[in-house]
Amino acid sequence: MEAVAAIYTSEVKPLVQRVNEYLEINKKTKAELANEISYSRTTVSRFLSGKYDSDTTEIEAKLEEYLRNNTEDTETTEEIGNAPIRLTKRNSFFESRDSANVIGVCNSCQEDMGLGIVVGKSGFGKTHALKYYAKLPRVAYIECDDTMSSRDLVEAIERSLGIPQTYGTIWKRVNGIREFFNVNHGYLLIIDEADKLISKYTQKKMEILRGIFDQSDVGMVIAGEPKLEAQIKSYLTRFANRVDFYACLKGLNTQEVQNYLAGYKIEPEAMGELVSRACNNQTGCFRLLDRTLNNIVRILNESGQDTVTLKIIAQASNMMML
Repeated sequence: MEAVAAIYTSEVKPLVQRVNEYLEINKKTKAELANEISYSRTTVSRFLSGKYDSDTTEIEAKLEEYLRNNTEDTETTEEIGNAPIRLTKRNSFFESRDSANVIGVCNSCQEDMGLGIVVGKSGFGKTHALKYYAKLPRVAYIECDDTMSSRDLVEAIERSLGIPQTYGTIWKRVNGIREFFNVNHGYLLIIDEADKLISKYTQKKMEILRGIFDQSDVGMVIAGEPKLEAQIKSYLTRFANRVDFYACLKGLNTQEVQNYLAGYKIEPEAMGELVSRACNNQTGCFRLLDRTLNNIVRILNESGQDTVTLKIIAQASNMMML
């Protein structure tokens, strides 16, 4: 559906009014707008209704840029009508059932100061959804790796919160983190790739996180691959019995793949291949589908074609193997 450019007078209207007018004229929903600017529907809705009580600098800049790009693009449509069409890759946040579950766990943990667990295979979109939520106010995100020591973990949390780093003991610095959360209410701490912090030989780093959660007014989400759930049940009983919210990612289904690819001209056989790449039990995942699509878009733009075929998918696969 073609967007219709809003016409404004020389009087500068408030941003909220301009955005609401644009949505009404172009028959867009707040959910569609939120996806296009990579914000949650709740945040956009609260801002447009005048109920957003956090710093508005970032979301205002996003909305100003959105209006500027869309109104300028539609005003010059006639001038570029004869220019070659260039396809673009998907840039907005795609709301699948998995991503909705991840966002739901994060939101519940932040509102109720609860402990949540999110598990999913590599490539299912877990980290993408967590980082998307981490754009919201009062959310701190860290990503762990196998080389992290206890001191590294504490330092990463301090950095994500903007706490000046000190050179005291781990105990002293953890107390500083607890004090931060108890003074600054409403925070969510997301620990991604947490399965890399646990082994049968040591659970010290996870015990640091449990201590922060137990003695602070903070919500916490622990995320990792499926083995994280078994690790917590096997080695961290005191952690397991504190879990309030849980999400296990299932991967994309056929309908979600078709929704993700909506707007592209795809031959039936090619659609079947793309569905297989996203949904098969061995290697199928969201990441593989997205990487394949990005290469397809590049090939189509370079060749001047507009239809996805099996041959083009094969070319895209070869580019990924190089």
